Amino acid sequence: MRSAHRLALGILAALTVAATARAEIVAGRDYLVLNPVQPTATEGKVEVIEFFWYGCPHCYELHPYLKQWLKHKPRDVEFRYVPAVARESWVPGAKLFYALEALGELDRLNDRVYDAIHLEQVDLNDERVLLDWVAKQGLDRQKFLDAYHSFAVQAKVAKARQMARDYRLRGVPTLVVDGKYLTSGTQAGSLQGAVAVMDELVKKAREERARNR
Repeated sequence: MRSAHRLALGILAALTVAATARAEIVAGRDYLVLNPVQPTATEGKVEVIEFFWYGCPHCYELHPYLKQWLKHKPRDVEFRYVPAVARESWVPGAKLFYALEALGELDRLNDRVYDAIHLEQVDLNDERVLLDWVAKQGLDRQKFLDAYHSFAVQAKVAKARQMARDYRLRGVPTLVVDGKYLTSGTQAGSLQGAVAVMDELVKKAREERARNR
């Protein structure tokens, strides 16, 4: 059931992204210009960040569109997920993300986290429920717990919290290109439209980098 749902979302995303064509994008309408510009972590490449929260239904809806875009991501683009920490109730999701990353399990389990929350109604903010869930995914409970409460994960969560402030996030999901340009479903008119705007912003950032060499 879960795999069929994912497949349906993936097919819909592929068709929609392929069909989405936009006129010239306009600052203030389709995207915002960040001031001040934020530093990027990917030297020599255009950086794209998605700020998200696992519990956000719009993030879940955007996820297959982004995954489809990532299948054809340009080589000069570096993509990063950053769990937004806009309030304390979002902290467990950020810790989960970074714990899975630390254990090398993020690629395998990222989609399953979304499905558990939005399809199966599993409360992964409850640590006991979370530990049962990760065990069902084949992870060692203690190893996961050690990562979940580690100093390294706490530091990354703190950095994600600060980034939410620095980027002046108004909500999630939010897409940021090269530390300069911000778009979202609200800004672009739809979630798939946000991916199309992001793609145009990547081209814009690429051209700006070429001029500044």
